[in-house]
Amino acid sequence: MALNYIWIFFFLIAFVVAFIRLVFFGDVDIFMNIIQSTFDSAKTGFEISLGLTGVLTFWMGIMKIGEKGGIVNILSRVIGPFFQKIFPELGKNHPAYGSITMNIAANMLGLDNAATPMGLKAMSEMQESNQKKDTASNPQIMFMVLNASGLTIIPVSILVYRTQLGAVNATDVFIPILLATFCSTLVGLISVSIFQKINLLNRVVLSWLGGLIAFVVGLIWYFSTLSAGEIQIASNVASGVILFTIIVSFILLAFRKRVNVYESFIEGAKDGFNIAITIIPYLIAILVAVAVFRTSGAMDYLMNGIRWFFTILGVDTRFVDALPTALMKPLSGSGARGMMIDTMKIFGADSFAGRLACTFQGAADTTFYIIAVYFGSVGIKKTRHALVCGLFADLAGAIAAIFIAYLFFV
Repeated sequence: MALNYIWIFFFLIAFVVAFIRLVFFGDVDIFMNIIQSTFDSAKTGFEISLGLTGVLTFWMGIMKIGEKGGIVNILSRVIGPFFQKIFPELGKNHPAYGSITMNIAANMLGLDNAATPMGLKAMSEMQESNQKKDTASNPQIMFMVLNASGLTIIPVSILVYRTQLGAVNATDVFIPILLATFCSTLVGLISVSIFQKINLLNRVVLSWLGGLIAFVVGLIWYFSTLSAGEIQIASNVASGVILFTIIVSFILLAFRKRVNVYESFIEGAKDGFNIAITIIPYLIAILVAVAVFRTSGAMDYLMNGIRWFFTILGVDTRFVDALPTALMKPLSGSGARGMMIDTMKIFGADSFAGRLACTFQGAADTTFYIIAVYFGSVGIKKTRHALVCGLFADLAGAIAAIFIAYLFFV
């Protein structure tokens, strides 16, 4: 629903701005330029979708190997004790725990197709113990916000788009995204805990959060001691080692369980191919809308206004070029993806704006969409503090992405 209104908004605002430019400024080519941009963007959307088929097919095949090798179950067992502490109202043996941990684990691995059904099942199981059926319970809100914070270890789709748009090293945003999405998740967790008065000062939670925070702080400190060139080299090496280690680990886990690795890869690869073909109309739709909005001049007016504001404050404004992705992310995943791609097309995949847009895209998830799908699936109408906490997480992820991008890419 949000994307529907956004799509209409882009076209209407573009028409108004273009009409003003024609009548008051004599820009006789503006409407022809807009029409040409629709053709160019439609072509670009198709070429991108077609080009990413191979990479997406490969990664979905690898993910299927990991799934059958038991990586989701392993992560579920590891994360389980932590989740029992942050969902105190569910008690110890609530049936939703299995679905919750498997959903979060699947999201961390980028297994969207596996994560969503598990998430809906978890929401349904929690709804059975919810005393007010039309009102979100505390555990349901915590679960929703953790999903909206978008904690992902492997941002496959972003790496695929960077590859397709000519990035020299598509994985150079891997660690920045990991750091930014961690900040988003941490703020989301803390904000919900404050509303629900959950005690985070216990041994299990502190050991988890303390360890993760120490790791992130140490990582940021280490990179802050390096020059820009050394950061690039260290980030590239670490990203490559981590990703290839994950691939080999998935294969070894599957082999250990006597899974037919090749057949599992083919099964997942077919899903990847189907996904790549399926997104063509969605990608073209949003890219055309963004192109119309930008070609009319509306995007420039908006960004120049924001840039003017931060210039007055004496702030470096290079981040403004990537800001459309951050503004769109809470509303629509497809819209944010279109903004990210548009930014990389305009400024280059390896530009500061292009890399920051990718970091924005990976820092959080689509809060409004997740609220609509997850709560709507069980008939919840009163979301209480879910939206506020989700947006806090989005804001934290965006701010962290900006600071981290300046650390890594300037």
